[in-house]
Amino acid sequence: MDALARKLGLRTHPTIFFVSAGLMALFLLVLLVFPTQLSSVFGSGREWIVTNLGWYFIFGVTAWVLMLLAVAFSPYGQVQLGRKETPPEYSFASWFAMLFAGGIGTILMFWGVAEPISHFSEPPRSGVEPYTVEAAQDGMNFALYHLSLHTWAIFCLPGLAFAYFIHRYELPVRVSSVFYPLLKERIYGPIGRAIDILAILGTLFGVAVSIGLGTSQIGAGLSELFGWTNDTTLQVLIIIVLTTVATTSIVRGLDKGVKLLSNINIGMSIALMLFVLLTGGMTLFLIREMFETTGNFVAALPELMLWNDALADVTKDDGWGWQGGWTVFYWAWTVSWAPFMGIFLARISKGRTVREFVLGVLFAPTLFTIIWFVTFGWSALRIDGMDGSEGPIAAAVSESVPLSMFAFFENYPLTTIVQGFAVLIVAIFFATSSDSASLVVDMLCTGDGDAGPTRQRVFWGVSEGVLAALLIVLAGDKGLQALQEVITVIGLPMFTLMFLAGISFLVALRKENLQFVTKVKGVPDEAVSAGQEARERGEIVDLDADEPDDERETARA
Repeated sequence: MDALARKLGLRTHPTIFFVSAGLMALFLLVLLVFPTQLSSVFGSGREWIVTNLGWYFIFGVTAWVLMLLAVAFSPYGQVQLGRKETPPEYSFASWFAMLFAGGIGTILMFWGVAEPISHFSEPPRSGVEPYTVEAAQDGMNFALYHLSLHTWAIFCLPGLAFAYFIHRYELPVRVSSVFYPLLKERIYGPIGRAIDILAILGTLFGVAVSIGLGTSQIGAGLSELFGWTNDTTLQVLIIIVLTTVATTSIVRGLDKGVKLLSNINIGMSIALMLFVLLTGGMTLFLIREMFETTGNFVAALPELMLWNDALADVTKDDGWGWQGGWTVFYWAWTVSWAPFMGIFLARISKGRTVREFVLGVLFAPTLFTIIWFVTFGWSALRIDGMDGSEGPIAAAVSESVPLSMFAFFENYPLTTIVQGFAVLIVAIFFATSSDSASLVVDMLCTGDGDAGPTRQRVFWGVSEGVLAALLIVLAGDKGLQALQEVITVIGLPMFTLMFLAGISFLVALRKENLQFVTKVKGVPDEAVSAGQEARERGEIVDLDADEPDDERETARA
């Protein structure tokens, strides 16, 4: 494999690259040849997991939130994610735009109207009547629970661990590096390689689910605007166009490509949100709801974050059906993104302290998500009426979730223009998620934070597009359904892996030498030796090779 990599002009770890690519192709082949059988196997696995281990996911994410806050406000919060006292590489505004656009921007566009209305129409809790004010408040709380603080905790924990070991220990940019305190040099052996391959596959399939959602919403928007049939042909054309845009961004790199697209996209999203806030005749109501909804969510959070619907088999006909289909699936799906988002967050966060990282990653996107859901969700709920009967938005969500956002905009001025603008935002979110994921997968293969050869980055960008397109063309809805079931099953080992990553991070953090409680004193000896070992093995490029030895040794001081 080394010879093949050299022949192809790749700069990568051959085992990780070729095994990951081969397993991706093998899975796709099996899916295309045996879609029904594969769906049955993973469907049964998913049902068993959500029924018997759903509590594990719910407890786990809550534990992550509490652990992250404890670390941030402890003396260890002042530890810098790097060896030298250098300022952060990106401004806070650019940092936030990149982490947000690469994270759940597409999901907010997809669910901003649809999720609160879904819970409003079919309340999760027993005894709550649909289409009522109580159902509306409950629906908003559940939407925020799913897509704000807890989602970002799933990204923040691995991201913090990766940033610590990549920048402070100077280990390769790989998921396996996080396990150095537990595995030591075995991170370079079969166990470490298996961890990295699993992370790459989880990233590819997790992003593919989001691509499917984004493509269906873009297709629905174009159908609404131009009367085109939202069929397989249209969705494949969408994937081809946007994969081309994403690949162009990949070639330009992190600063010129991903950063530019992310900044443009966050600006467009804020403009759309302000349009809804100011032109719907509900501005005062929405401003009041921003405060009230925040209070309601904070008050409900302790119960929500531990709620397991334990009496479901007594109070509901479908037993664990609701929470298994929503909360557990969300956490399993999100954790499949954790390696991608964690590495990406680590790459753009060098120079920040642990406290800055945790508070920024947890609360900045959470605040934006609350404002977003209040603006879109409560506007949709008011349009629907909350009078005990199904309104126009609830009917649109029931008919087609991808179309719900565009049905919502029919209640606002400049409908056609705004619908077209929304399609463009979703498209750019699609591109930023795809190019961010491709760059991170490339980093996982090379073990280096710098961009690999262009052909290497393009391969992963095109692979994501091809994976999504073939699923749509050859497997249709069954393919996406099977992929969602696979994500849930893969989510279990991935979730456990991230749990262990958090433990490994805490083990390493306790080796930091704190001078009283106000200053970090040097870098742990283990970090220095780990980074040196990685360079000697050729697992990472020694970027400081041209510096005098005495300057490099200042890391110990």
